[in-house]
Amino acid sequence: MPRKPAAPPQPPTDDEPEAPERGPTVEAIATDIAAAIVDKRLPPGTRLREEALGRVYAVSRTKIRAALLVLWRDKLIEMVPDKGAYVSKPSVEEARQLFAVRRVLEAEVVRLFVARAKPADYRELEQHVRFERNALGSHATAATAPARERLLGDFHVLLAEACGNRVLAEMVRELVARSSLIAMLYQSSNDASCSTHEHADFLQVCRKGNVEAAVRHMTEHLDRVEATLRLDPADAPAGRSTDLVKALLS
Repeated sequence: MPRKPAAPPQPPTDDEPEAPERGPTVEAIATDIAAAIVDKRLPPGTRLREEALGRVYAVSRTKIRAALLVLWRDKLIEMVPDKGAYVSKPSVEEARQLFAVRRVLEAEVVRLFVARAKPADYRELEQHVRFERNALGSHATAATAPARERLLGDFHVLLAEACGNRVLAEMVRELVARSSLIAMLYQSSNDASCSTHEHADFLQVCRKGNVEAAVRHMTEHLDRVEATLRLDPADAPAGRSTDLVKALLS
């Protein structure tokens, strides 16, 4: 039977402590779990039991639920009503459909951006490209991979936000988050530095006011990113039984 629609983690109950507690922060817990997902220690479909996570990090379920909410918002996990949290498991077909939608949607984003962008918008995006380059200069680890993916994806979100359409920006943000997860799970061979160079080149094209050239540049960029994925049904991530505690402590 198909699963029920995803829902965010439930808020903490009144019988749980509200006072500040020791131990890792919510952000640190979320980052650690994200790293385990990226390096395949927690494969797609793994159930993330709150009790087990609480023992691993020596924190309350309140803090665990907050960390799961961060991961849920980043589309790294899904919440199944009455069952719990699971590492997300996007299909090959979903991945292909997602990039098809992004090509259509972001083509319109580019048209709006070229027509409406102000000098301040270009400066913000160019500053973001510099952030990307600085991030690439740091040592790459499983723990920093989600941050790098988000940074590259944020370029597309900022582009949409500059168009002044909140709904459009939210749609792009959602698609970008899901794309980042797909890139992690389908072993993307994308060269992050290549994406950064393409972002910079794209802005130069936009500054010239050539709308169709800018649309073509964005479409080719998304085509290349999709082409780096191993989107073969045989490579589809499959859920399997995993010892949660051992996976996180390894």
